[in-house]
Amino acid sequence: MNRYSNTKTTMSKDGKRVYGTTYYPDIPLSDSDQLMMTIVGSRLDVIANTFYGDQTFWWVIAKANGIKGKTALAPGKKLRIPGNITSIIQKFRELNNLS
Repeated sequence: MNRYSNTKTTMSKDGKRVYGTTYYPDIPLSDSDQLMMTIVGSRLDVIANTFYGDQTFWWVIAKANGIKGKTALAPGKKLRIPGNITSIIQKFRELNNLS
């Protein structure tokens, strides 16, 4: 899946594709959240696939833990894995006017 598949695009006057801003919802603490410790080789996409069955939800874990600009994680980092992914995805769709 292309990382820009949920980002709206327009065409500039000179015919170049221009990507819009993608908005991500705040992810509050929940009783359904889980905690895990990273190990050597931990990556957000692999963790998302393990917990959600979909590697493209890596951003949910990143947003919940304040991780920016990296997918590989140092070992020994405690991560919060949000449990209610359905409501998070719904909020994402609402923020970005996606159906």
